[in-house]
Amino acid sequence: MYNMDISTQAGSADFGGVIDRRETNRFPVREDVRYTVVHSKALKTSGSGKTLNFGSGGILFTTEDRLPVGRMVELSVTWPAMLGGTCPLQFVATGRVVRAESNRAAVRIERYEFRTRRGAAAGAAGA
Repeated sequence: MYNMDISTQAGSADFGGVIDRRETNRFPVREDVRYTVVHSKALKTSGSGKTLNFGSGGILFTTEDRLPVGRMVELSVTWPAMLGGTCPLQFVATGRVVRAESNRAAVRIERYEFRTRRGAAAGAAGA
């Protein structure tokens, strides 16, 4: 089983002695996330959760069910900062599930972009 701690220091060890081998730091960001697991062109599974930590290479978040390792996932995260201090943002990414437990998953980000939200009512659903 892989270590899925929320350490923010690369190279740190958790209580089990497993070394964190991430190439980038993770930051403890807690925001709403919506995810869609792509099983095929016609079959997708959606859910929501909270981010646990975030880095340029990946994201760890809570899930409603165990996500299948190796599957592509589309993510939409309510971004905590605003564009110009006035326009709410959404972080939208695509990546692959690299680790999963019953209630959380780690996704390696392959592509991402920031989108503007239509205001607070758009929430985690995106724009």
